[in-house]
Amino acid sequence: MMPENNKTYISKANFMLHGGDYNPDQWLDRPDILEDDIKLMKLAHTNTFSVGIFAWSALEPEEGVYNFEWLDEIFDNTTSFGGRVILATPSGARPAWMSQKYPEVLRVNGNRLKQLHGGRHNHCFTSKVYREKTQQMNRLLAERYGQHSSLLMWHISNEYGGECHCDYCQHAFRDWLKEKYNHSLKSLNDAWWGPFWSHTYNEWSQIESPSQIGESAVHGLNLDWRRFVTDQTINFYENEIVPLRELTPNIPITTNFMADTFDLIPFQALDYSKFAKHLDVVSWDAYPAWHNDWESTADLAMKVGFINDLYRSLKQQPFLLMESTPSGVNWHEVNKAKRPGMHLLSSMQMVSHGSDSVLYFQWRKSRGSSEKFHGAVVDHDNSPENRVFKEVAKVGQTLEKLSDVVGTNRPSDVAIFYDWENNWAVNDAQGFGLKTKLYPQTLQQHYRTFWEQDIPVDVITKEQDFSNYKLLIVPMLYLVSEETISRLKAYVANGGKLVMTYISGLVNEHDLTYMGGWHKDLQEIFGMKPLETDTLYPKDRNHVTYKNKSYEMKDYATVIDLNTANVEGIYQEDFYENTPAVTSHQYGKGKSYYIGARLDEQFHRDFYSDLIEELSLRSVHDIKHEQGVSVQVRKAEKNDYIFIMNFTEERQPVSFDFQGKDMVSGEMITGDIMLDRYEVRIIEKTNS
Repeated sequence: MMPENNKTYISKANFMLHGGDYNPDQWLDRPDILEDDIKLMKLAHTNTFSVGIFAWSALEPEEGVYNFEWLDEIFDNTTSFGGRVILATPSGARPAWMSQKYPEVLRVNGNRLKQLHGGRHNHCFTSKVYREKTQQMNRLLAERYGQHSSLLMWHISNEYGGECHCDYCQHAFRDWLKEKYNHSLKSLNDAWWGPFWSHTYNEWSQIESPSQIGESAVHGLNLDWRRFVTDQTINFYENEIVPLRELTPNIPITTNFMADTFDLIPFQALDYSKFAKHLDVVSWDAYPAWHNDWESTADLAMKVGFINDLYRSLKQQPFLLMESTPSGVNWHEVNKAKRPGMHLLSSMQMVSHGSDSVLYFQWRKSRGSSEKFHGAVVDHDNSPENRVFKEVAKVGQTLEKLSDVVGTNRPSDVAIFYDWENNWAVNDAQGFGLKTKLYPQTLQQHYRTFWEQDIPVDVITKEQDFSNYKLLIVPMLYLVSEETISRLKAYVANGGKLVMTYISGLVNEHDLTYMGGWHKDLQEIFGMKPLETDTLYPKDRNHVTYKNKSYEMKDYATVIDLNTANVEGIYQEDFYENTPAVTSHQYGKGKSYYIGARLDEQFHRDFYSDLIEELSLRSVHDIKHEQGVSVQVRKAEKNDYIFIMNFTEERQPVSFDFQGKDMVSGEMITGDIMLDRYEVRIIEKTNS
């Protein structure tokens, strides 16, 4: 990466990337279509294209028979109008000849059934053959295109995910366990609580990956398997990039992360906090269900902001939006089109939180198979005159005026703690409410107040340094190691403000409960200890009084044994009526808060507003607006780039007392403005 003037350029480009996944290998028998693509790319104001993602059968139609000429032409065509290429390795879907000749490359599922050729990502990450084949292909690509002037970045595979349970993977898992537990079966049995149901192992060969036809109730096994899957996926990725690092050391490398498209929570199958360390650039694929019928536009925008802040915080630098749709998708239960204005607004939201690109899946709609009705820049009509194409062109024109924003970041005094391993463990726990744990969603609810008040937030992981944040929020940290507890203790002792909630601090990194109740260091930090957690049925409600106001409580209530903590809120009903529900405690130079119940949105607004006031947390600029309008700021050395976005269905007034330049229109703005439905204004303010 290239730091310059307080900026971090994550690629060779100092402009916003606009374009996306381009699949010319689907149109090699239609040179007229490929010719039209070049004309349309210019009209759409696009400049960057991800090529080759699923093109293995076009690059190597038979084993050892290669066809790169078509890709040469794509590079030349893109270069002809000043475009750039993000070149993908094609390992996300291998050709049929490979599956037929080398069946070991195919995965085995949890029920130990060999999978047939088909779909994508149906390959074993441990297979020696597949590792050799991918590395061989990637070397050829690097040798041929590594020095091409238009090569901007490597895109490794596509949306890594899934797992394999074949014999190769079983052996690799056992080797991984041997290393983790220092070749001691006793250590493994202790960590997995082996005597339970007589599950003590006395030979490494007895250990199998979790399966519905075998073992699935040993939580330590389940947790270690998920860790192994992440590590083995990363190991496969590292094998893929060997020739790229060797031959093109100056070309950045990324792979596209994901999020759950319905709940808008982080992708769960892999621990991205580990994976991000191996990438030069974090990129992710965002497909929010805009205009759905279960939440407001602002609620969904808040969730998108949370994911953006998580993926940006993984490397504390700008990221890339690698895939998005200019309109609808094809896998939602209802595939609704973006309404006019939403495409620009949603694109600028990504940029406002740190993306230096707006890239799409896909450039042109496929003619056949499962993605033929997935949104694209170019529809089946091949026309630049339809609404979607025009909205894409408008995004492109806007991005062309935002080059100064590229490389800037958005510092924060507030951090929220997200942990993939904790999510695996809390979901695996056979207790509480099986449908109401909702760990990532709970974090988003704690994030909401800061998003509504335009206060920047970093969503960090346990490996990251949190010592310099004024406020650290760790909701539902069910799994927490003694090392992390020690770091939290030091954070508060040195002056930090820490918020923790119900279902926190219950198990260690092996998913074993802490003996003697809550960990003694947590008791010391918080001046109290939880005695039990009451789990409510969906229709059950209780109430908590906080600062003379009543707030609705649902799902969870912690019965608290008070020691030296102060009572901030009390339960109103049930057997724990008039006992502490919310506490605070001075510890060292800092202060801790414990929220024992799942409380409503208004409680979070009031509680965090009090902390915002106490800690003098402020938005970067004092901009007054109604709820549903979001203001995000990216900062350079001398300028702030202010994104004011209306995520409501009505016109909204906005007021501020500084002068700035509208980066799109060029006009100077001071004072009051009106934002139309889904409108965004981007203002450059020069700092004295």
